[in-house]
Amino acid sequence: MKTRTAYVVGGARVPFVKSMTDYKDVTTSELMTASLKSLVDKYNLAGKTVGDVALGAVMHSSANWNFAREVVQASGLHPNTPAYNVQRACGTSLENTIQIAHKISSYQMESGIAGGVDSNSDLPIMMSRGLSKKLMALNSARTLANKMKVILGFRPSDLKPVLPAVVEPRTGKSMGEHCELMVKEWKISRQEQDELALASHRNAAQAYKEGFYNDLVFPFLGKNTDGILRGDTTLEKLSKLRPVFDRSEKGTLTAGNSSALTDGSSTVLLASEEEAKKNNWPLMAKIVDSHTSAVDYVSGEGLLMAPTVAVSEVLKRNNLKLQDFDFYEIHEAFAGQVLCTMKAWESPEYCKTRLGRSEPLGKIDRSKLNVRGSSVALGHPFAATGAKIVAVLAKILHQAGPGKRGLIVVCTAGGMGIATILEN
Repeated sequence: MKTRTAYVVGGARVPFVKSMTDYKDVTTSELMTASLKSLVDKYNLAGKTVGDVALGAVMHSSANWNFAREVVQASGLHPNTPAYNVQRACGTSLENTIQIAHKISSYQMESGIAGGVDSNSDLPIMMSRGLSKKLMALNSARTLANKMKVILGFRPSDLKPVLPAVVEPRTGKSMGEHCELMVKEWKISRQEQDELALASHRNAAQAYKEGFYNDLVFPFLGKNTDGILRGDTTLEKLSKLRPVFDRSEKGTLTAGNSSALTDGSSTVLLASEEEAKKNNWPLMAKIVDSHTSAVDYVSGEGLLMAPTVAVSEVLKRNNLKLQDFDFYEIHEAFAGQVLCTMKAWESPEYCKTRLGRSEPLGKIDRSKLNVRGSSVALGHPFAATGAKIVAVLAKILHQAGPGKRGLIVVCTAGGMGIATILEN
């Protein structure tokens, strides 16, 4: 099949905010539509058709079965624009970006949009399995006697709602509880985690001060900046916070060094070189390659360690070393997760036994890590994070000049991880 390069043109998103605050009355669909409309306005796409739109959410209602298409219909894009849903946990919108890039690369289309959204303020609350079965039986009953028999079987406990929870079904543990196990295994200290969190807040605050986010984050409901960002935080303030997942004296993960439950959405526009030139769009960065991996966390591997494998594989395929990058965008689900990943890359034993390498991947230059802030500081609306990172890294590379290269690393629920290479 004939192929070509797919380029990131740019991104647009709403400010990310802490769940159950500014967006508590906004639906997931409205939140996704807001970011897509911002992108449509930014790139003069109103009334125009793009090849395809891939959107997704982790916390999804069954009522949103045609979610992406309905959002497109409300976005200002021409109704002839198709769309589809994707879900790969916290890697959803990064996966969407890669899929759209593949379609452009294989000449299926000239341009496309990827994005994602999540809102813990608009949770899909379900009825109990018992109530569901009884309601179905009541609907199927044909006689009054049969209907009464079903009705008499209803119990008060059937009315208890089922709230979605971000836990691993096979272990019953939350992502934070799994990360606590990881930092203990890799001997990551509380201070190391707080220091990385502090750097994230400082980098993000400086980025806002310099105007870096002015054309990436668009006003929504009176918000202009991410609501979780604390540019004035200090190591002393962070050190006073109590552990939230392991509340014993051994716990080290706090609200300060973990990403908060966040509401938000993000989008990114991709195109071929020809389409970008025709529309006078900038070629911010090109999509080079991507790899997705998974680990057997049920049998003892760290739930959030799959990015180590994904990075190793994409480096092999492209004949690159870990140090061959000018910027590293490692998603901060937890500061501890980022530190475990970096420590694993430095471990000769881990790289040999798990990654099949004769030598460790080695260290990265920490001054090149998350230079514009990441999820601990900016927030983490699960499915929105990937597209946000793509837009940020593409702009960083564009500003840095020709020949610069960046690595995106995202961990996800279910023990998966995605690594993606972008170049100027």
